[in-house]
Amino acid sequence: MDIAKTSIAGGAGSASVHESAHKHVTGRAHYVDDMAVPADCLHACFGLSSHAHAEITSIDFKALDNIPEVTCTLTAADIPGSNDVSPMAGDDPLLAEDVVEYVGQPVFAVIATSRQAAIDACRKVEVHYRPLPAIITIADAINADSHVLPPKTMERGDARQAIQSASRQLDGYLEIGGQEHFYLESQAALALPGEDDDVVVYSSTQHPSEAQHIIAHILGCPSHSVTVKVRRMGGAFGGKETQGAGFAAIAALAAKKLNRAIKIVPDRDADMQITGKRHDFQVRYTVGFDDDGQIEGLDVQLASRCGRSADLSGPVNDRAMFHVDNCCYLPHVRIQSLRLKTHTVSNTAFRGFGGPQGMMVIEDVLDQIAYALGVDPLDVRKINLYGPALRNATPFGMEVFDNIAPQIFEKVEKTSDYRQRRQQIEDFNARHRFVKKGLALTGVKFGISFTTTFLNQGGALVHVYTDGSIHLNHGGTEMGQGLNTKVAQVVAEEFQVDLDQIKVTATSTGKVPNTSATAASSGTDINGKAAQRAARTIRTRLVRFASEHFALDEEQQVRFAAGQVHVGDRVLSFAELVNLAYLNRISLSATGFYRTPRIAYDSATGKGRPFYYFAYGAAVSEVVIDVLTGEHRVLRVDILHDVGRSLNPAIDLGQIEGGFIQGMGWLTSEELVYGEDGRFLSHAPSTYKIPTSGDRPPDFRIQLLEDHQNAEKSIFRSKAVGEPPLMLAISVFRAIIDAVRYATNGGCRTLNSPATPERVLMAIEHGRQRTTS
Repeated sequence: MDIAKTSIAGGAGSASVHESAHKHVTGRAHYVDDMAVPADCLHACFGLSSHAHAEITSIDFKALDNIPEVTCTLTAADIPGSNDVSPMAGDDPLLAEDVVEYVGQPVFAVIATSRQAAIDACRKVEVHYRPLPAIITIADAINADSHVLPPKTMERGDARQAIQSASRQLDGYLEIGGQEHFYLESQAALALPGEDDDVVVYSSTQHPSEAQHIIAHILGCPSHSVTVKVRRMGGAFGGKETQGAGFAAIAALAAKKLNRAIKIVPDRDADMQITGKRHDFQVRYTVGFDDDGQIEGLDVQLASRCGRSADLSGPVNDRAMFHVDNCCYLPHVRIQSLRLKTHTVSNTAFRGFGGPQGMMVIEDVLDQIAYALGVDPLDVRKINLYGPALRNATPFGMEVFDNIAPQIFEKVEKTSDYRQRRQQIEDFNARHRFVKKGLALTGVKFGISFTTTFLNQGGALVHVYTDGSIHLNHGGTEMGQGLNTKVAQVVAEEFQVDLDQIKVTATSTGKVPNTSATAASSGTDINGKAAQRAARTIRTRLVRFASEHFALDEEQQVRFAAGQVHVGDRVLSFAELVNLAYLNRISLSATGFYRTPRIAYDSATGKGRPFYYFAYGAAVSEVVIDVLTGEHRVLRVDILHDVGRSLNPAIDLGQIEGGFIQGMGWLTSEELVYGEDGRFLSHAPSTYKIPTSGDRPPDFRIQLLEDHQNAEKSIFRSKAVGEPPLMLAISVFRAIIDAVRYATNGGCRTLNSPATPERVLMAIEHGRQRTTS
């Protein structure tokens, strides 16, 4: 079906408005905290550890004895099932038992008649500890040989020999900061007890099925007794993939114990202390290259701070390894990954899932090569791009079969006037002493699919009612990204009805079971295909019924178009045919299931095809820095991004802009700060700076790549857009470094992220000292 020629309102390919946009801007969108609760609803609050690593010697609740608002307290001893809320490794207790391993770890919970009463009561509980040695930093963990998971190595060829044989070599080191998710809606859950073991939990989670299974394990009951529902989230970005489970589980536990509704909504400080972040990395590398800047060998060590437990650190670090190459062919490469255990909060999924950290490495390598050779970094990037024939295989053995990076680079170089602006910046910097400009063009090649193969599956449920309206439910969750809108557009396209005839209802484990998380940028790919299959099942039944009912001959066709159904020479409205089918006892309900094809990856060997396809993009960023304060402004950004045949250009453009700005925040202002004792110090908006509307580049040019469709049979040949744009913001970081290089006459060519004013100013001072000494 050609989605460019449809005549329905809101079909696939149209720039339809987000299904909840009007509710978002008017405040009428309902989140967990907006839900009406029973009059006797109670509120839960976690009591948090004040030590990074210590034995719990006793917990004293006596101070709560005479507080009438306190209904009960919960400790690990009150859990009837298994005390574990981890996604895979079995190493994350809901409530600490004998030992705490990070400041902010939940130790107990208080249930009270109001949220504030529960918070106040938690502060009165006395927990006694015996402190133990704590490992806080990446360096500490390396020195202590402390790993949450075994190290991994990915190799192709002989990197060390290639480096030694190369005409030029250089070493590099960089620190890549983490990032707080800072979703607008904090973690939240509301649990309603039912008969027997039953409990219904409304949770702000990206992974309802995982929350369902974890709650069942906590309660010691079968999964069919637990229903988890999600209408929408006020942002998530990976932070609600695994770490919402603890909040849902404590609400469910208290609800079943007290047979009353329980709600938990932590304040921002508590949320930021309890939940994990994007992994921060320390990276060391050695690269060998020729006189033209072409890489011949690369040896990289990625060391990440995982925190106290595994959480999703395994696949996150795997993806960092997968994306060290980014758009560049690496003939000989060795990538070692250290997954380090520290006594800090367990880091977790974040938009890009390790990919951004991996890409930061190769982009630094390319810039350092360019600076060493005295050439434009863009020329080094272009000479190292993946190419045809012998230059089209990744370090893990997957063919880059749809490599459009060279075309994207060429086009954005021209449309952004890169070469002319480079000369203009040279001239500007020669004339200005206290402000310096920088320019950078970087690309993205991001693999789409869960790298854990079995997660690449999705389900959907479609009901068609006799008035022609359609009920759609699928396994994905809506967190503002427009997933429900896109999947509804797919169903509208299949039935050829207007989008407003379709209602997408809350994600529910009672409707679509055993779903994967809405993550890995695969929500539309998986759930859109599942919904399409469900719709096609019903449409096939309708076609068969119409053919038989109206006795069509073989040459006559049943065709759906523009809200009507052409049955031979008859024309019926969609509702008329549906009602007629109902009267003749034709099923108007169907499920759909989809599994991503052609993917297989062997974790043991580090080889295979973990991704269905790649999404590409490139960005040119221009910045100006103040050499006296270290402050910067982004002046202009040009983006060209590949979304295949867009299902919804308006939503895709919004995702590109939002992802890019979030990436800017990660690399420029969002700094995670831990004290020497392991306390998370930047746990509130007063100490943690996310981008605001004022940080948006005043000249912001975004284009979708035209006349290109996905080479694979994705949903209407579209491509995922959730994560790849975030990494385009690496161009901002590289542009800041470019400006610092100008400010120091080449004395400083590197910078750790985030590029805060303090870091930029120190880099300028150190660089100037180096050039004058």
